Amino acid sequence: MSDHATLYGYYRSTAAYRVRIALGLKGLSADNKFIHLRKGEQTGPEYLKVNPAGLVPYWIDGSFHLAQSLAIIEYLDETHPEPPLLPGNAEQRAIAREIALTVASDIHPIGNLRVLNRLNQIGVDEPTRNAWSQHWIKLGFDAIEARLRELPGPFALGDRPTLADICIVPQVFNARRFGLDLAPYERIRGIDAASAKLEAFAAAEPGRQADAE
Repeated sequence: MSDHATLYGYYRSTAAYRVRIALGLKGLSADNKFIHLRKGEQTGPEYLKVNPAGLVPYWIDGSFHLAQSLAIIEYLDETHPEPPLLPGNAEQRAIAREIALTVASDIHPIGNLRVLNRLNQIGVDEPTRNAWSQHWIKLGFDAIEARLRELPGPFALGDRPTLADICIVPQVFNARRFGLDLAPYERIRGIDAASAKLEAFAAAEPGRQADAE
C-alpha cells in the first residue's frame, strides 16, 4: 500500500464503513473521495469511469484498483498482517467469514440503496420500504445472534475484533436507521458496545465523516 491510496465512499454506506474500520484497526489511512449516493453521483459518467459497477467502496492504490468491501478488507489484512482481522485457526476463520458473509451477502444486498430506490420507482412507499429492510435485517440478525451465543465475547470470537465485528457494527447502524428493535440481540448489542470503545470503530462512524450530513 502506497502513501497515496484512495478510498471512494459515502458516509452512510455500511460497506464503506467496514473498510474505514479495517483501516483504523490496521493503523492505516487513505485519501477519501466522497460519492454522494443520494444525489446519484455513483451513476454519473465521471464515477463510472472509475468504477463501472457504480458502487462504493472502491479502492485505488497506484495502478491497483479493487471493488467490494470484503475483498478490500482481506487485501489489507494480507498486505498488513498485524493486527490480524481473522482468528488463529481454520474453524474460527471460517466462522468469522460466515458471519461477515451473512451481513454482506444475505442482509446488505437486499437493503442496498439501489434496491430501495427501485422499490420507490415501482410505487412502494417509505413505511413499506422501511418494513422491508427491517424484515431482512431481522432474518440475518436472528442467524448471527444464534451463532454468536455459541462463541465467547465481548467481540464475535473473543477478546479482539475480527472481520465478523467489522461487518456487524455497520449493520447495527443500519438496523437503527430503519427502526429495528434490537432488544432480542444481546450478543450483537454487546459487540456494538465493545466496539464503540475502540477508536478505530469510533472514528469510522458515519457521523464523524467529512461528508456527513
